[in-house]
Parts: sequence; C-alpha cells; structure tokens
Amino acid sequence: MNNTTFFQVEDVLTEKIRTEFIGRGNYVIVPDENGADAVVTGAVTGISVTPIGVTEQQLASRYAFTITMRVVFTDARTNTVLWSNESMSFSSEYDLNTRGNESLQGAAFLDQERSSFDRIATDIARSVVTAIVEAF
Repeated sequence: MNNTTFFQVEDVLTEKIRTEFIGRGNYVIVPDENGADAVVTGAVTGISVTPIGVTEQQLASRYAFTITMRVVFTDARTNTVLWSNESMSFSSEYDLNTRGNESLQGAAFLDQERSSFDRIATDIARSVVTAIVEAF
C-alpha cells in the first residue's frame, strides 16, 4: 500500500523486498498468500526528498531521502504477528545529476529519476529484510 503521492513506489519496493529475500537463500517466494508459511505486508506512510547539495550553478545535486513504512511479518498458518515495525524509517543521501540548467524539485525526484529510486529501493529492501531475519 502507498499512502503517499509518489506513483508506484509500493510496486518497486515489493519487488526489491521479494528479490532480497530470494537472494538470502532458504526462502521460497510465492505470488500470493495461499500456501505461504509467512506473509510480509506493509504500507509506505511517508516520503521526504530534500535537496541538500548544490552545483556551482546553484542547482540541487544531492538529496536527502527519507521513507517511513509500516511493515508486518505474519505467520500465515496461525495469523500470529512474528515481527512488526509500525514506523520503520530509512534515511540516506544520494547524488543526482541535474539536467542542463534545471534542478529537480523534491516531488519530481522519484517520478523522473527511476534509476535513482531503484538504487534507494534496493537499500530499503536490504534494511527491511535484515530487520525481519535478525528478529529470529
């Protein structure tokens, strides 16, 4: 679920979290909850993108990115919550090259720079899966 104005963030994060679990081995990922031993659900509750660095032309070139999520890991057989974080927060800084004489506004960051968000989503997925796995 995505409670923000950023388009398709939840799809990218879902795929990255799925890929991160697969990469850790010992996990079989199924397309839906039927037949699963456990289920990860979540919602993106907030996204903040703030310019923090500028070029010589005074155009934004470095951004602080913060995402807040609600993540729940549930035993599908007993419907018991095994791990949850109602306000998981991920923050990092990313360089982004501006185009010509134009600076990207924070709200346009994710919409226009999918490759940058792809890298951010990989970092977020690693954090989410590590938190779940280390809880056991």
